[in-house]
Amino acid sequence: MIAVVDYGAGNLFSVLNALEYLKIPAKLTADGAELQQADAIILPGVGAFPDAMRMLNGTGLTELLKEEAQKKPFLGICLGMQMLFESSCEFEVTAGLGLISGEIVKIPDTGLKIPHMGWNQLEINHRCPLLDGVEEKDSVYFVHSYMAQTASENVSAYCDYGVKVPALVRKDRIYGAQFHPEKSGAVGLRMLRNFAAMAQEK
Repeated sequence: MIAVVDYGAGNLFSVLNALEYLKIPAKLTADGAELQQADAIILPGVGAFPDAMRMLNGTGLTELLKEEAQKKPFLGICLGMQMLFESSCEFEVTAGLGLISGEIVKIPDTGLKIPHMGWNQLEINHRCPLLDGVEEKDSVYFVHSYMAQTASENVSAYCDYGVKVPALVRKDRIYGAQFHPEKSGAVGLRMLRNFAAMAQEK
């Protein structure tokens, strides 16, 4: 069973609908015991980083999630991916979960429209289990104005948006997708299947 963290912010139901479509057992929960019992955890998110962290901290689940992320496959999606990092400068400097080293910064102005919205191609940097069956230049769907600033060793795939934007990050079994796999057609569904396969191997 994959637990989708319910902390009051995020693309909760689109993620659940995608997992249901794939016939992957999943549950939306804010219950610590259910998160501990789950085979894997997804942390979704849309909106502003400070608000999301305040809501997550308000659930009392923050430390538990940090612990569970060391024990089982863990996937942050969009804002949930950004929350995996040490801090963000969106509106105000806010501490994140600190599961991956680096910070969240505004996408630099290169003359392209911000937010970065729509389909963009993946440039694979390091192969990882989540990319099994995914090819160089496959396209996925983005909606974001901020991006991760982190070491290349943490980046499984980039996309080009005037700058190299980390699209998929990884540390051990902790993954973060800046894009929305649940809105990325067959490519995104393949990644969710790969994540579920990791959960079965836990």
